[in-house]
Amino acid sequence: MIRTRFAPSPNGQLHLGHAYAAIVAHDLARVRGGEFLLRIEDIDGTRSRPELVPGILADLEWLGLAWDGPVVFQSSRLDSYVAAGERLKALGLLYPCQCTRAEVLAMSSRLGPDGPVYPGTCRGRDVDPAGAAWRLDMAKAAALAGPLQWVDELTGPQVGAPGQFCDVVLLRKEAPASYHLAATLDDAADGVSLVTRGQDLFAATHVHRLLQALLGLPVPTWHHHLLICESDGRKLAKRRGSAALADLRRAGEDGRAVAAALRMDQLPTGLWLGPGVGNMA
Repeated sequence: MIRTRFAPSPNGQLHLGHAYAAIVAHDLARVRGGEFLLRIEDIDGTRSRPELVPGILADLEWLGLAWDGPVVFQSSRLDSYVAAGERLKALGLLYPCQCTRAEVLAMSSRLGPDGPVYPGTCRGRDVDPAGAAWRLDMAKAAALAGPLQWVDELTGPQVGAPGQFCDVVLLRKEAPASYHLAATLDDAADGVSLVTRGQDLFAATHVHRLLQALLGLPVPTWHHHLLICESDGRKLAKRRGSAALADLRRAGEDGRAVAAALRMDQLPTGLWLGPGVGNMA
């Protein structure tokens, strides 16, 4: 049975881009007789705001979307992230890094899917692990995992190429786990068989497929859909104050009509569907 999920972070109010993503996941599950799950990704201690969760649930109900089973919170799964981290450390695949984002930016000579590519400064060094982030030694991990394949429903079979990210952070200084590790573990724990998300995260799937191989996790199929973009090609984003669903809801808009328009790719003036640019927000 197919199982999809929508996994918002409570670091801002949902906007039309979130609505579109939720509708894609919901409708793919429903049309195929499967289940649609809701997960709240609330482990970013510096940004997560638990008081926003009721609004997220209200927005989804306003759109006419219903999820199966209880809402899952990432914060209830911290032990699983720690265990996975310890397993990767035992394999000799993680190393501590004290470099700040500003230092990485200054040292990096190229950009990757996540931004400036980390040059491996702390790899092989004697770094105090206290307060450090833990990075994946990508070359060692890729060699151990061997050839990787995965399938996207829209673009077909893919050959894994996680090296484009270099040594990604898996255990963060300010949070229990990075998006790469937490989302991969959670999708496996929830039995998600079809991972739906925007095309801006297409490249991240190479890292997630590598982690699945290293940790012996099941391999789902992916579905990377288009994004709702502004006129300049940037996707809608919380940090830029994109119009919130809550504002439409409070203004008396019909949420089911909004959802129906999104299903038909009918967008407000100035917005369009495209691949989008920029990172996750």
